Amino acid sequence: MIELGFFYLFSGLAVVSALGVVLSRNTVHSVISLIFCFFNAAALFFLLDAEFIGIILILVYVGAVMVLFMFVVMMLEVNFAGLREGMLQYLPVGGLVALVLFIEIVAAAGSGVFSPTGIPDPGHAAQHVNNTVEIGKLLYTKYLLGFEIAAIVLLVALVGAVVLTLRVRKDAKYQNISKQVNVNPDDRMRKVKM
Repeated sequence: MIELGFFYLFSGLAVVSALGVVLSRNTVHSVISLIFCFFNAAALFFLLDAEFIGIILILVYVGAVMVLFMFVVMMLEVNFAGLREGMLQYLPVGGLVALVLFIEIVAAAGSGVFSPTGIPDPGHAAQHVNNTVEIGKLLYTKYLLGFEIAAIVLLVALVGAVVLTLRVRKDAKYQNISKQVNVNPDDRMRKVKM
């Protein structure tokens, strides 16, 4: 009974914070709402006995990605008046997409798949089951190829980002360390009589 109460609490707060992400006019408030939504999603993972995924969600998304989003949002000077100028011309298409999504959500909710009888109770894992070990076994055996492909794609993206930002400037002054070490002190200083 108490787990059900916590589930409704965390899921309700996640939905409210997700609405805050979408409906907020201030981008900093949207990012803060998204951080709160990630914390509530992590709490839902904790309720499902998936502590590893909950901790990873907090560490990776809240600790790294959201901090990056916050810095990008605060450093960019976005002209919001310029963005809102042509908004009315996209309103019919946006309304049509929203209507289709609403109909799909109502159809999925009314289909009975998400009823309490349609979803089996997963139960709790035994005390000797370690989530991290089980995820590692599954990740490095059954999904090893996909895991390696994702690692290669991320490595290529990292190298590409470094290559794109690496520039040699012609107007910058660079040090020549060997030239500085091999300098003669008598050539550097000259005595002048006044």
